[in-house]
Formats: sequence, C-alpha cells, structure tokens
Amino acid sequence: MRATPKKHLKVSEYLDLVQSRGMYWITKPETIKALGLTSSAFYNAVHKLTKQGKLQRIRNGFYTIIPPEYRNSKGLPPSHYIDALMKFLKQPYYIGVLSAAALHGASHQSPQELQIITAKALPLIEVGSARIRFIKKKDFASTAIQQMKTPTGYINVSTPAATIFDLLRYVRVAGYLNNVATVIVEMTENINSTDLAKAAKQEKDLSHIQRLGFLIDRFSENKVAARELHRVLKRKTPSSVFLRADKRKGILEKDEKWNIFVNTKVEPDL
Repeated sequence: MRATPKKHLKVSEYLDLVQSRGMYWITKPETIKALGLTSSAFYNAVHKLTKQGKLQRIRNGFYTIIPPEYRNSKGLPPSHYIDALMKFLKQPYYIGVLSAAALHGASHQSPQELQIITAKALPLIEVGSARIRFIKKKDFASTAIQQMKTPTGYINVSTPAATIFDLLRYVRVAGYLNNVATVIVEMTENINSTDLAKAAKQEKDLSHIQRLGFLIDRFSENKVAARELHRVLKRKTPSSVFLRADKRKGILEKDEKWNIFVNTKVEPDL
C-alpha cells in the first residue's frame, strides 16, 4: 500500500516515508495528492532532488527513488520498478525473450537491456545505466505468464516454455539464430517437456515449432522435448520453411523430419 498522506511533509521527507514502506518510486499524481502540492511546487522539488541524485525520471510523471547504495550505478535496476511503471502506464506486460531466459537460469547470453513484451508499442527507455526495450505482441493475452519475487515486490515473467517460443518469434531482438540456439540449448536442459508440448499446441505459427524442434534435435540432449514437439507437429500440416526466415537462398540441406530448408550454419556458443 502507498504511504499514508501527510500534507505537512516536504517531498524529500515523503521519499523517506515511501522508501520505508519498501517502495522505490513516486508518481506525480500520488505525490501531489498526498502532500497537497501545486504542479509547479512538485516539479521544483523534483528538479532539486534529481540534481542531488536522489530521484531519477523514468517517464513523465514517474520517478524512481535512488538509495545511496545505487547512486554510483546510476539508478535502480529496472526489475525493481518495472511492475509499478507498467501499472502507472496502465499497460499489461511480462518480462520476456533474453531477459526472461536469464531469470530462468539461462545466463550464458544475458542481455544488456530489460526486454518487456506488451500489448501496445511503447518507446525505448534509456536512463542512467538502464535500458528498457518494449516489444509489442499481437496475441499477448495467450502467453503463459508466472510471477517472480524481487526486492520490491513481484514481476510478470513468461514461463520457460513461452520464453523459448518468444526467442524464435523475436529472433532479431534475441541476437539472431546462433544466440537463440545457445539459449534454447541451455534452457532445454531442464525444461518440462509436457509444458513445452502444451505451448506448442497453442502456437499459431507452425514455423516456430519446426525451427525449435530442429534446433533441439541438432544441439540439445533433451530428445524427449524434441519427440514431444514432433508429436504435436504431426497432428498439423506444416509447410516447408527456411531455418533462417529472413533469407531465401543458400540451402545446405532439407531436414525432412521438421520440413525445414537449412539455409544457414548454426553454431551455438557452448
């Protein structure tokens, strides 16, 4: 819950009160209401506190409180405030792609940004040492999501199975095919094959199932996962697809099992 309003407090004192409740952010509407400020008084106080390194503007009207231990690192980790920010923006979200993979233990290729999947296109955030990239997903509501604990609350994260399919769906954001293959191999070491098959049954783009099955078959030791994916695929009628979707030449071989034209050499970094 937000700290109890005390209109005699200064904004700097209000920051201490908010932080004492385990929250590291303030918003313009809540602060003005809590302290009875004018918009001008709010911005004057925020400007001063920002110059002192005690506040950081993330979006217009949303600011993070910077405790002393984070001032040298130029701000809070985005995972500490992303849930509050998305609620402030009134947008559904989940942490996805490489950021989700890292949270699920695939740290071999950790991203230098927090990758957020949303139902609406939002501009990139770059503040301090943090970068938050938003990726719009048309069928956002169909993605399986779980919650993870952070020092400031909970965040929404795609499940391991959903994350793997997003890696193929957003292959450019995920660092292209070699990087995607590296993360998939790492994640499939401990993936629940039943969950992966369930995600495959819900996947509308069969090419993602085909490419995933091919990569697991070639590079992962989890043959159970590959078998479950192939069982799902056999019930459908997949067309032939290229392994590298943005390239339509240089075919090296045809993989009949997954109905894939292998048009690039994949080299996972393992």
